[in-house]
Amino acid sequence: MPLSHHHIRTTVDAYLARHPHEREQLGVLLDALDRTGEDVASRSTFTGHVTCSAIVVDQLGRVLHVPHLAGGKVLAPGGHTEPTDDSLAAVALRELHEETGLPPEAVTAWPGYETVPLDIDIHGIDAHPGKGEPGHQHFDLRFPFRLHTSTGVPVVLQEDEVGGIEWRPADRLSSPALREKLLKLPLQVEPETANASALIHNDRGEYLLHLRDYFPGQIWEPGMWSLPGGGREPQDATLEHTVRRELVEEAGLDLTDLTPFGTEYAAADDGATVPIAIFAGRWNGDPRELHLTEGVMLAWFAPSDLHRLRIADTTSDLVRRHAARNPAMQSGPEPEEERLASPHGTVPNIIGVHLYLERADGTVLLGLRHPNSAFAPSTWHVLAGHCEQESAIACLIREAQEEAGLHIERQDVELVHVVHHIGKPRNPPRMGLFFRARTWRGEPKLREPDKCLQWRFWDPAALPDDLVPYTRLAIAKIQSGELYSETGWPA
Repeated sequence: MPLSHHHIRTTVDAYLARHPHEREQLGVLLDALDRTGEDVASRSTFTGHVTCSAIVVDQLGRVLHVPHLAGGKVLAPGGHTEPTDDSLAAVALRELHEETGLPPEAVTAWPGYETVPLDIDIHGIDAHPGKGEPGHQHFDLRFPFRLHTSTGVPVVLQEDEVGGIEWRPADRLSSPALREKLLKLPLQVEPETANASALIHNDRGEYLLHLRDYFPGQIWEPGMWSLPGGGREPQDATLEHTVRRELVEEAGLDLTDLTPFGTEYAAADDGATVPIAIFAGRWNGDPRELHLTEGVMLAWFAPSDLHRLRIADTTSDLVRRHAARNPAMQSGPEPEEERLASPHGTVPNIIGVHLYLERADGTVLLGLRHPNSAFAPSTWHVLAGHCEQESAIACLIREAQEEAGLHIERQDVELVHVVHHIGKPRNPPRMGLFFRARTWRGEPKLREPDKCLQWRFWDPAALPDDLVPYTRLAIAKIQSGELYSETGWPA
Protein backbone atom coordinates (compact mmCIF):
# COMPACT_ATOMS: atom_id res chain seq x y z
CA MET A 1 0.00 0.00 0.00
CA PRO A 2 1.22 3.61 -0.58
CA LEU A 3 3.37 5.27 2.03
CA SER A 4 1.17 6.89 4.67
CA HIS A 5 1.07 10.60 5.37
CA HIS A 6 1.81 9.79 9.03
CA HIS A 7 4.98 7.89 8.11
CA ILE A 8 6.29 10.80 6.02
CA ARG A 9 5.35 13.41 8.62
CA THR A 10 6.97 11.44 11.46
CA THR A 11 10.15 11.02 9.44
CA VAL A 12 10.36 14.73 8.66
CA ASP A 13 9.65 15.64 12.30
CA ALA A 14 12.44 13.33 13.45
CA TYR A 15 14.81 14.94 10.95
CA LEU A 16 13.91 18.47 12.10
CA ALA A 17 14.49 17.46 15.70
CA ARG A 18 18.12 16.88 14.71
CA HIS A 19 18.30 19.96 12.47
CA PRO A 20 15.85 22.54 13.92
CA HIS A 21 17.64 25.39 12.11
CA GLU A 22 16.41 23.94 8.79
CA ARG A 23 12.72 24.36 9.60
CA GLU A 24 12.42 27.61 7.65
CA GLN A 25 14.16 26.31 4.53
CA LEU A 26 11.90 23.23 4.56
CA GLY A 27 8.79 25.38 4.91
CA VAL A 28 7.38 24.40 1.50
CA LEU A 29 7.58 20.70 2.47
CA LEU A 30 5.94 21.37 5.84
CA ASP A 31 3.19 23.37 4.13
CA ALA A 32 2.56 20.44 1.77
CA LEU A 33 2.35 18.06 4.72
CA ASP A 34 -0.12 20.38 6.44
CA ARG A 35 -2.48 20.53 3.45
CA THR A 36 -5.45 18.19 3.93
CA GLY A 37 -5.95 15.58 1.25
CA GLU A 38 -2.64 16.15 -0.55
CA ASP A 39 -0.62 13.00 -1.24
CA VAL A 40 3.02 14.11 -1.16
CA ALA A 41 4.11 10.53 -1.90
CA SER A 42 2.47 10.58 -5.34
CA ARG A 43 4.52 11.67 -8.33
CA SER A 44 1.34 13.14 -9.83
CA THR A 45 1.10 15.74 -7.05
CA PHE A 46 2.69 18.62 -8.92
CA THR A 47 2.62 21.08 -6.05
CA GLY A 48 5.60 19.01 -4.91
CA HIS A 49 6.22 15.39 -3.94
CA VAL A 50 8.68 13.18 -2.09
CA THR A 51 11.63 11.37 -3.64
CA CYS A 52 14.33 9.36 -1.86
CA SER A 53 18.05 8.93 -2.56
CA ALA A 54 20.64 6.41 -1.38
CA ILE A 55 23.89 7.97 -0.17
CA VAL A 56 26.20 4.95 -0.42
CA VAL A 57 29.60 5.38 1.23
CA ASP A 58 32.44 2.91 0.66
CA GLN A 59 35.24 2.03 3.11
CA LEU A 60 37.35 4.93 1.78
CA GLY A 61 34.63 7.47 2.48
CA ARG A 62 33.68 7.93 -1.17
CA VAL A 63 30.07 8.42 -2.26
CA LEU A 64 28.38 6.58 -5.13
CA HIS A 65 27.05 8.76 -7.98
CA VAL A 66 25.45 7.99 -11.34
CA PRO A 67 25.39 10.30 -14.40
CA HIS A 68 21.76 10.65 -15.53
CA LEU A 69 21.28 10.66 -19.29
CA ALA A 70 18.10 12.73 -19.17
CA GLY A 71 19.59 15.89 -17.72
CA GLY A 72 23.31 15.26 -17.79
CA LYS A 73 23.44 15.62 -14.00
CA VAL A 74 25.60 13.40 -11.79
CA LEU A 75 23.48 12.44 -8.77
CA ALA A 76 23.18 9.86 -6.04
CA PRO A 77 20.87 6.96 -6.97
CA GLY A 78 17.27 7.82 -6.17
CA GLY A 79 13.77 8.42 -7.44
CA HIS A 80 10.04 8.39 -6.85
CA THR A 81 8.05 6.29 -4.39
CA GLU A 82 5.97 3.32 -5.53
CA PRO A 83 2.82 1.81 -3.98
CA THR A 84 4.81 -1.33 -3.07
CA ASP A 85 7.36 0.58 -0.95
CA ASP A 86 6.87 -0.01 2.77
CA SER A 87 9.12 2.81 4.02
CA LEU A 88 11.02 5.85 2.78
CA ALA A 89 14.36 4.13 3.33
CA ALA A 90 13.07 1.19 1.25
CA VAL A 91 12.43 3.61 -1.63
CA ALA A 92 16.11 4.58 -1.62
CA LEU A 93 17.20 0.93 -1.56
CA ARG A 94 14.90 -0.01 -4.43
CA GLU A 95 16.11 2.90 -6.55
CA LEU A 96 19.72 1.97 -5.79
CA HIS A 97 19.10 -1.54 -7.10
CA GLU A 98 17.14 -0.39 -10.16
CA GLU A 99 19.73 2.17 -11.26
CA THR A 100 22.99 0.34 -10.45
CA GLY A 101 22.11 -3.31 -9.93
CA LEU A 102 23.41 -3.22 -6.36
CA PRO A 103 20.96 -5.30 -4.27
CA PRO A 104 19.83 -4.08 -0.83
CA GLU A 105 21.98 -6.71 0.90
CA ALA A 106 25.13 -5.12 -0.57
CA VAL A 107 24.70 -2.16 1.76
CA THR A 108 23.77 -1.52 5.38
CA ALA A 109 21.82 1.41 6.78
CA TRP A 110 24.10 3.76 8.68
CA PRO A 111 23.52 3.22 12.43
CA GLY A 112 21.22 5.91 13.74
CA TYR A 113 19.82 6.66 10.27
CA GLU A 114 17.78 3.52 9.65
CA THR A 115 14.54 5.55 9.61
CA VAL A 116 15.76 9.18 9.62
CA PRO A 117 17.42 10.78 6.57
CA LEU A 118 20.85 12.38 6.77
CA ASP A 119 19.67 15.30 4.65
CA ILE A 120 16.53 16.69 3.01
CA ASP A 121 16.94 18.71 -0.18
CA ILE A 122 14.24 20.67 -2.00
CA HIS A 123 14.91 21.43 -5.66
CA GLY A 124 12.93 22.37 -8.73
CA ILE A 125 12.19 20.08 -11.69
CA ASP A 126 11.66 21.51 -15.16
CA ALA A 127 8.40 20.97 -17.00
CA HIS A 128 8.20 17.93 -19.30
CA PRO A 129 5.43 18.60 -21.85
CA GLY A 130 5.96 15.24 -23.54
CA LYS A 131 4.87 13.51 -20.35
CA GLY A 132 2.28 16.09 -19.44
CA GLU A 133 4.27 17.15 -16.38
CA PRO A 134 4.42 20.82 -15.36
CA GLY A 135 7.36 22.23 -13.44
CA HIS A 136 7.28 21.11 -9.84
CA GLN A 137 9.44 20.49 -6.78
CA HIS A 138 11.07 17.38 -5.37
CA PHE A 139 11.36 16.90 -1.62
CA ASP A 140 14.36 14.56 -1.65
CA LEU A 141 15.06 12.54 1.52
CA ARG A 142 18.64 11.28 1.48
CA PHE A 143 19.39 8.12 3.48
CA PRO A 144 23.02 7.07 4.18
CA PHE A 145 24.24 3.49 3.67
CA ARG A 146 27.59 1.74 4.02
CA LEU A 147 28.86 -0.47 1.21
CA HIS A 148 29.95 -3.88 2.50
CA THR A 149 33.69 -4.29 1.99
CA SER A 150 33.17 -7.95 1.14
CA THR A 151 30.57 -7.38 -1.56
CA GLY A 152 31.45 -8.78 -4.96
CA VAL A 153 28.17 -7.82 -6.58
CA PRO A 154 28.75 -6.42 -10.08
CA VAL A 155 27.23 -3.09 -11.04
CA VAL A 156 24.49 -3.56 -13.67
CA LEU A 157 23.41 -0.13 -14.85
CA GLN A 158 19.91 0.91 -15.87
CA GLU A 159 21.19 1.75 -19.35
CA ASP A 160 18.16 3.72 -20.49
CA GLU A 161 18.57 6.22 -17.63
CA VAL A 162 22.16 6.24 -16.31
CA GLY A 163 25.48 6.26 -18.11
CA GLY A 164 27.96 4.90 -15.56
CA ILE A 165 29.01 5.23 -11.95
CA GLU A 166 31.38 7.53 -10.11
CA TRP A 167 32.82 7.34 -6.60
CA ARG A 168 33.32 10.89 -5.37
CA PRO A 169 35.17 11.89 -2.18
CA ALA A 170 32.76 13.35 0.35
CA ASP A 171 34.57 16.71 0.25
CA ARG A 172 33.79 17.01 -3.48
CA LEU A 173 30.02 16.69 -3.23
CA SER A 174 28.07 19.42 -4.98
CA SER A 175 25.60 19.85 -2.08
CA PRO A 176 27.22 21.87 0.74
CA ALA A 177 24.67 20.69 3.31
CA LEU A 178 25.12 17.01 2.43
CA ARG A 179 28.90 17.43 2.27
CA GLU A 180 29.02 18.95 5.75
CA LYS A 181 26.86 16.22 7.27
CA LEU A 182 28.74 13.38 5.61
CA LEU A 183 32.12 14.66 6.75
CA LYS A 184 30.86 14.55 10.34
CA LEU A 185 29.96 10.84 10.12
CA PRO A 186 32.65 8.56 11.59
CA LEU A 187 33.99 5.95 9.17
CA GLN A 188 34.27 3.44 12.02
CA VAL A 189 30.85 2.67 13.47
CA GLU A 190 29.35 0.04 15.72
CA PRO A 191 28.49 -3.29 14.06
CA GLU A 192 24.86 -3.47 13.08
CA THR A 193 22.34 -5.87 14.55
CA ALA A 194 22.64 -9.13 12.61
CA ASN A 195 20.06 -11.33 14.34
CA ALA A 196 16.26 -11.30 14.33
CA SER A 197 13.55 -13.25 16.15
CA ALA A 198 9.75 -13.46 16.01
CA LEU A 199 7.53 -12.84 19.03
CA ILE A 200 4.39 -14.67 17.86
CA HIS A 201 1.20 -14.61 19.95
CA ASN A 202 -2.35 -15.84 19.52
CA ASP A 203 -5.73 -14.45 20.54
CA ARG A 204 -5.62 -16.46 23.78
CA GLY A 205 -2.60 -14.49 24.97
CA GLU A 206 -0.16 -17.38 24.45
CA TYR A 207 3.29 -17.17 22.86
CA LEU A 208 4.93 -19.53 20.37
CA LEU A 209 8.24 -20.90 21.68
CA HIS A 210 10.80 -23.12 19.98
CA LEU A 211 12.58 -25.92 21.88
CA ARG A 212 16.14 -26.07 20.58
CA ASP A 213 18.19 -29.22 20.05
CA TYR A 214 20.56 -30.09 22.88
CA PHE A 215 23.86 -29.77 21.05
CA PRO A 216 26.16 -27.86 23.46
CA GLY A 217 28.89 -25.95 21.69
CA GLN A 218 27.15 -26.25 18.30
CA ILE A 219 24.05 -24.08 18.57
CA TRP A 220 22.87 -21.04 20.51
CA GLU A 221 21.03 -21.80 23.81
CA PRO A 222 21.04 -25.63 23.45
CA GLY A 223 18.07 -27.42 24.99
CA MET A 224 16.26 -24.17 25.86
CA TRP A 225 12.94 -22.69 24.87
CA SER A 226 13.45 -19.61 22.71
CA LEU A 227 11.84 -17.41 20.08
CA PRO A 228 12.09 -18.65 16.48
CA GLY A 229 14.59 -16.73 14.41
CA GLY A 230 18.23 -16.62 13.40
CA GLY A 231 21.09 -14.67 11.88
CA ARG A 232 21.08 -12.38 8.90
CA GLU A 233 22.34 -13.86 5.64
CA PRO A 234 23.69 -12.09 2.54
CA GLN A 235 20.40 -12.36 0.63
CA ASP A 236 18.42 -10.60 3.40
CA ALA A 237 17.77 -6.97 2.50
CA THR A 238 16.52 -6.13 6.00
CA LEU A 239 16.18 -7.84 9.37
CA GLU A 240 12.47 -8.26 8.66
CA HIS A 241 13.50 -10.34 5.64
CA THR A 242 15.77 -12.31 7.98
CA VAL A 243 13.02 -13.22 10.44
CA ARG A 244 10.54 -14.05 7.65
CA ARG A 245 13.08 -16.32 5.95
CA GLU A 246 13.88 -18.07 9.23
CA LEU A 247 10.18 -18.71 9.95
CA VAL A 248 9.68 -20.26 6.53
CA GLU A 249 12.88 -22.33 6.71
CA GLU A 250 12.39 -23.51 10.30
CA ALA A 251 8.64 -24.15 10.29
CA GLY A 252 7.10 -23.32 6.92
CA LEU A 253 5.33 -20.40 8.61
CA ASP A 254 4.59 -17.28 6.51
CA LEU A 255 2.95 -14.47 8.50
CA THR A 256 1.12 -11.59 6.85
CA ASP A 257 2.02 -8.93 9.41
CA LEU A 258 5.19 -8.51 11.43
CA THR A 259 5.95 -5.26 13.22
CA PRO A 260 9.13 -4.16 15.03
CA PHE A 261 8.77 -4.53 18.80
CA GLY A 262 12.21 -3.85 20.22
CA THR A 263 15.69 -5.23 20.69
CA GLU A 264 16.74 -8.05 22.99
CA TYR A 265 20.29 -8.02 24.30
CA ALA A 266 21.47 -11.59 24.82
CA ALA A 267 24.81 -12.70 26.23
CA ALA A 268 27.03 -14.78 23.94
CA ASP A 269 29.24 -17.61 25.19
CA ASP A 270 32.26 -15.29 25.17
CA GLY A 271 30.45 -12.74 27.33
CA ALA A 272 29.77 -10.28 24.50
CA THR A 273 26.36 -8.62 24.20
CA VAL A 274 24.47 -9.72 21.09
CA PRO A 275 21.60 -7.45 19.90
CA ILE A 276 18.58 -9.26 18.44
CA ALA A 277 15.85 -7.35 16.59
CA ILE A 278 12.40 -8.55 17.70
CA PHE A 279 9.37 -8.52 15.38
CA ALA A 280 5.90 -9.21 16.78
CA GLY A 281 3.13 -11.00 14.91
CA ARG A 282 -0.20 -12.76 15.49
CA TRP A 283 -1.03 -16.34 14.47
CA ASN A 284 -3.79 -18.67 15.69
CA GLY A 285 -2.75 -21.98 14.15
CA ASP A 286 -1.74 -25.34 15.62
CA PRO A 287 2.08 -25.63 15.82
CA ARG A 288 1.79 -29.44 15.61
CA GLU A 289 0.72 -29.04 11.99
CA LEU A 290 3.84 -27.07 11.02
CA HIS A 291 6.74 -28.77 9.24
CA LEU A 292 9.58 -28.25 11.73
CA THR A 293 13.05 -28.57 10.21
CA GLU A 294 15.13 -27.37 13.18
CA GLY A 295 14.86 -28.03 16.89
CA VAL A 296 12.61 -30.40 18.80
CA MET A 297 9.17 -28.79 18.84
CA LEU A 298 7.07 -25.62 18.78
CA ALA A 299 4.41 -25.00 21.43
CA TRP A 300 2.16 -22.30 22.87
CA PHE A 301 2.78 -21.03 26.41
CA ALA A 302 1.02 -18.44 28.56
CA PRO A 303 3.30 -15.87 30.24
CA SER A 304 2.29 -17.32 33.62
CA ASP A 305 3.85 -20.67 32.64
CA LEU A 306 7.29 -19.37 31.68
CA HIS A 307 8.75 -20.00 35.15
CA ARG A 308 8.31 -23.74 34.50
CA LEU A 309 10.52 -23.69 31.41
CA ARG A 310 14.26 -23.68 30.79
CA ILE A 311 14.34 -20.28 29.14
CA ALA A 312 16.70 -17.30 29.11
CA ASP A 313 15.74 -14.48 31.48
CA THR A 314 15.93 -11.99 28.62
CA THR A 315 13.46 -14.00 26.54
CA SER A 316 11.09 -14.44 29.47
CA ASP A 317 11.23 -10.71 30.25
CA LEU A 318 10.57 -9.91 26.59
CA VAL A 319 7.41 -12.04 26.49
CA ARG A 320 6.14 -10.59 29.77
CA ARG A 321 6.77 -7.03 28.59
CA HIS A 322 4.79 -7.64 25.40
CA ALA A 323 1.94 -9.20 27.38
CA ALA A 324 1.94 -6.28 29.82
CA ARG A 325 1.62 -3.81 26.94
CA ASN A 326 -1.32 -5.77 25.48
CA PRO A 327 -3.59 -6.50 28.46
CA ALA A 328 -6.57 -7.29 26.21
CA MET A 329 -4.73 -10.43 25.05
CA GLN A 330 -4.18 -11.82 28.49
CA SER A 331 -6.46 -14.69 29.45
CA GLY A 332 -6.70 -17.64 31.76
CA PRO A 333 -7.41 -17.76 35.50
CA GLU A 334 -5.57 -15.31 37.69
CA PRO A 335 -3.50 -16.59 40.61
CA GLU A 336 -5.45 -16.73 43.85
CA GLU A 337 -3.54 -13.86 45.42
CA GLU A 338 -4.40 -11.60 42.48
CA ARG A 339 -8.12 -12.37 42.77
CA LEU A 340 -8.29 -11.18 46.36
CA ALA A 341 -10.00 -7.82 46.79
CA SER A 342 -7.75 -4.90 47.61
CA PRO A 343 -8.08 -3.44 51.12
CA HIS A 344 -10.54 -0.56 51.38
CA GLY A 345 -9.17 2.64 49.91
CA THR A 346 -6.06 1.21 48.23
CA VAL A 347 -5.36 1.32 44.50
CA PRO A 348 -2.40 0.08 42.42
CA ASN A 349 0.37 2.64 41.90
CA ILE A 350 2.21 2.74 38.56
CA ILE A 351 5.99 2.54 38.84
CA GLY A 352 7.98 4.75 36.46
CA VAL A 353 11.75 4.40 36.11
CA HIS A 354 13.80 7.47 35.12
CA LEU A 355 17.43 7.94 34.14
CA TYR A 356 19.26 10.94 35.62
CA LEU A 357 22.34 11.18 33.39
CA GLU A 358 24.75 13.95 34.36
CA ARG A 359 27.97 14.67 32.48
CA ALA A 360 31.19 15.91 34.08
CA ASP A 361 30.26 19.50 33.17
CA GLY A 362 27.03 19.18 35.21
CA THR A 363 24.63 19.11 32.25
CA VAL A 364 21.70 16.68 32.35
CA LEU A 365 20.28 14.54 29.52
CA LEU A 366 16.73 15.30 28.34
CA GLY A 367 14.73 14.04 25.37
CA LEU A 368 12.09 15.90 23.34
CA ARG A 369 8.99 13.71 23.16
CA HIS A 370 7.26 13.15 19.82
CA PRO A 371 4.21 15.35 19.02
CA ASN A 372 2.06 12.19 18.82
CA SER A 373 3.03 10.94 22.28
CA ALA A 374 0.09 10.11 24.51
CA PHE A 375 1.98 11.58 27.49
CA ALA A 376 3.53 15.07 27.37
CA PRO A 377 3.74 15.52 23.57
CA SER A 378 6.37 17.99 22.31
CA THR A 379 7.72 18.28 25.86
CA TRP A 380 11.16 17.60 27.30
CA HIS A 381 11.58 14.71 29.74
CA VAL A 382 14.32 12.47 31.07
CA LEU A 383 14.73 9.01 29.55
CA ALA A 384 12.00 6.96 31.24
CA GLY A 385 9.71 3.95 31.02
CA HIS A 386 7.16 1.94 32.96
CA CYS A 387 8.46 -0.85 35.14
CA GLU A 388 6.85 -3.98 33.75
CA GLN A 389 7.50 -7.64 34.63
CA GLU A 390 11.06 -6.82 35.71
CA SER A 391 13.04 -5.17 38.45
CA ALA A 392 13.37 -1.38 38.45
CA ILE A 393 17.09 -1.41 37.66
CA ALA A 394 16.60 -4.02 34.91
CA CYS A 395 13.94 -1.69 33.45
CA LEU A 396 16.36 1.25 33.58
CA ILE A 397 19.12 -0.68 31.80
CA ARG A 398 16.70 -1.95 29.14
CA GLU A 399 15.14 1.45 28.47
CA ALA A 400 18.56 3.11 28.19
CA GLN A 401 19.59 0.57 25.53
CA GLU A 402 16.30 0.59 23.63
CA GLU A 403 15.71 4.36 23.59
CA ALA A 404 19.21 5.84 23.39
CA GLY A 405 21.75 3.06 22.76
CA LEU A 406 23.38 3.63 26.17
CA HIS A 407 24.99 0.70 27.99
CA ILE A 408 24.71 0.84 31.78
CA GLU A 409 25.90 -1.75 34.29
CA ARG A 410 23.85 -2.58 37.40
CA GLN A 411 26.72 -1.78 39.79
CA ASP A 412 26.95 1.76 38.37
CA VAL A 413 23.35 2.69 39.24
CA GLU A 414 22.21 4.53 42.39
CA LEU A 415 18.77 5.77 43.49
CA VAL A 416 18.86 9.58 43.80
CA HIS A 417 15.20 10.59 44.11
CA VAL A 418 11.63 9.31 44.43
CA VAL A 419 8.66 11.48 43.46
CA HIS A 420 5.14 10.33 44.35
CA HIS A 421 2.83 12.21 42.02
CA ILE A 422 -0.67 12.24 40.61
CA GLY A 423 -2.22 14.13 37.71
CA LYS A 424 -5.96 14.60 37.38
CA PRO A 425 -7.94 13.27 40.38
CA ARG A 426 -9.09 10.18 38.49
CA ASN A 427 -5.61 9.32 37.19
CA PRO A 428 -3.79 6.46 38.89
CA PRO A 429 -1.04 7.58 41.29
CA ARG A 430 2.54 7.08 40.16
CA MET A 431 5.83 6.47 41.90
CA GLY A 432 8.72 7.91 39.89
CA LEU A 433 12.10 6.36 40.66
CA PHE A 434 15.06 8.46 39.49
CA PHE A 435 18.35 6.58 39.14
CA ARG A 436 21.74 8.13 38.47
CA ALA A 437 24.21 6.25 36.26
CA ARG A 438 27.65 7.04 37.63
CA THR A 439 29.28 5.76 34.42
CA TRP A 440 27.97 4.53 31.08
CA ARG A 441 29.11 3.59 27.60
CA GLY A 442 28.01 5.27 24.39
CA GLU A 443 26.52 8.58 23.33
CA PRO A 444 22.73 9.13 23.19
CA LYS A 445 21.26 8.06 19.84
CA LEU A 446 17.74 8.27 18.45
CA ARG A 447 16.81 4.58 18.59
CA GLU A 448 13.04 5.20 18.69
CA PRO A 449 12.35 8.34 16.58
CA ASP A 450 8.61 7.69 16.76
CA LYS A 451 8.81 8.39 20.51
CA CYS A 452 11.69 10.84 20.95
CA LEU A 453 12.79 13.50 18.45
CA GLN A 454 16.15 14.46 19.94
CA TRP A 455 18.49 14.06 22.90
CA ARG A 456 20.26 17.05 24.42
CA PHE A 457 22.26 17.84 27.55
CA TRP A 458 20.90 20.86 29.46
CA ASP A 459 22.33 23.07 32.17
CA PRO A 460 20.16 22.43 35.29
CA ALA A 461 20.14 26.20 35.86
CA ALA A 462 18.70 26.83 32.37
CA LEU A 463 16.24 24.00 31.74
CA PRO A 464 13.72 24.29 28.86
CA ASP A 465 10.38 25.91 29.60
CA ASP A 466 8.43 22.99 28.12
CA LEU A 467 9.70 20.43 30.65
CA VAL A 468 7.50 17.84 32.39
CA PRO A 469 6.67 19.50 35.76
CA TYR A 470 7.51 16.59 38.03
CA THR A 471 10.79 16.12 36.14
CA ARG A 472 11.71 19.75 36.82
CA LEU A 473 10.91 19.19 40.50
CA ALA A 474 12.94 15.98 40.66
CA ILE A 475 16.00 17.57 39.05
CA ALA A 476 15.88 20.44 41.54
CA LYS A 477 15.60 18.00 44.46
CA ILE A 478 18.48 15.88 43.14
CA GLN A 479 20.61 19.01 42.83
CA SER A 480 19.87 19.83 46.48
CA GLY A 481 20.40 16.26 47.68
CA GLU A 482 16.77 15.56 48.71
CA LEU A 483 15.62 11.98 48.25
CA TYR A 484 11.80 12.30 48.25
CA SER A 485 9.09 14.67 47.01
CA GLU A 486 5.37 14.73 46.27
CA THR A 487 3.35 16.63 43.69
CA GLY A 488 -0.29 16.80 42.59
CA TRP A 489 -1.76 15.50 45.83
CA PRO A 490 -4.44 17.55 47.62
CA ALA A 491 -3.13 19.52 50.56
